[in-house]
Amino acid sequence: MRKHKQNYRTIDLYSDSFARPRTDLVKKYQDWVTWSTHIYFVSPVWWFRLTPRMEVFFDEVMTPGFAYNFKNITRTYAYPVPHLSDKRVRTYITHGAPSLPVRTLYLNSVKLRLVLGVFTFVFGWKLSRWLKTKQFWSVPFVSHKKRTKYLRTVKEDIRKDLGL
Repeated sequence: MRKHKQNYRTIDLYSDSFARPRTDLVKKYQDWVTWSTHIYFVSPVWWFRLTPRMEVFFDEVMTPGFAYNFKNITRTYAYPVPHLSDKRVRTYITHGAPSLPVRTLYLNSVKLRLVLGVFTFVFGWKLSRWLKTKQFWSVPFVSHKKRTKYLRTVKEDIRKDLGL
């Protein structure tokens, strides 16, 4: 991206201090999300969930009022109205597990929860949200060649998104 003089910012959730209060950090993240046109989430899966810091990011940055609001249908029922539906989003989830048990026994729960839960609230539902959430399987156990293929997928997606 530097080679093509693209402006970008990287949030490394594990290099920032998450000590409370996080008000300034959350505000910085919200400003960066507002500034962005494309958002790329990358996270390993730990215990069938995204990393704790990624969960905190969604919980504390993508909040009602900033990322979405609820529109009442009745007094006790409402649906989310996303505020960030103009963002182009891609997600890369790395698993230590192989594909078959995660997609069958565990019903692909990590991807389902992320795309149908968080992303529907924040970015709105589109089939592309599902298709642009890619999972890389058995990462600790695959060959260097396979890992290189995973990284090439990310690189090609970014080039396609940015028209490079």
